[in-house]
Amino acid sequence: MEYWILPVSFFLIALIYSSVGFGGGSSYLALLALPAFSLGADIIRPTSLLCNLFVVTGSSFVFITKRNSSIREIWPYIILSIPLAWLGGFFRLTDQIFFVLLASVLCVSSLLLWIQPVNKNIVMGTEKNTMPKVVAGGFVGFLSGLVSIGGGIFLSPFIHLLKWEPAKKIPALSAVFILVNSVSGLLGQFMNNQPFPPLDFLLPLLLAVLIGGQLGSRLGLGFFNPVYIRRTTSIVVFLAAILILRDHL
Repeated sequence: MEYWILPVSFFLIALIYSSVGFGGGSSYLALLALPAFSLGADIIRPTSLLCNLFVVTGSSFVFITKRNSSIREIWPYIILSIPLAWLGGFFRLTDQIFFVLLASVLCVSSLLLWIQPVNKNIVMGTEKNTMPKVVAGGFVGFLSGLVSIGGGIFLSPFIHLLKWEPAKKIPALSAVFILVNSVSGLLGQFMNNQPFPPLDFLLPLLLAVLIGGQLGSRLGLGFFNPVYIRRTTSIVVFLAAILILRDHL
């Protein structure tokens, strides 16, 4: 049963998350960290980032094409996040520390998903100073590498709430942010001798998220309601965090 539960679940996660510009890292982590699968941090961390990478590589192209985002709008968020995501990925964490940190991050993620505004008509870009964007990107990048989450689930609500960018461009920006952080975090992990996940475990998951991500990034341009997606995901992620804490505190 576990053999097909994970690929099917990952397909649905990629489908839903990519529709709003995310990679799905928080839900991949929440699912992989459940005690039922008995997986350690050395398997969970690279698996989550690789799945993120497969989802957002395609969706970055789709969203940038449709939303007309440019490197001028994206660079402040990634210039510091790239080296700090590498640094976070380079750290090796014990299973106990990883699971407690992960559960804490998932709790915050669920809150940010719930409160994130989605009305494209009221959120307009007003922040002209690039330094707050650089600092925010760097902080989220380090956290992304450390926990192996793409980071869009943290950065996107900040951009919305602080009105740093027009809402219609945030999915594209988030997708690119997740892409570069996932690559950088993976490089940090593997440069510190992080073992590669077994291929018979990894390949079905990568195929599932690749297909789900391609479908979601296209359907999300008009078919899915972001409010329901984010709030349903928020509840699921929070419940997973509670289960993880219950077994690792």
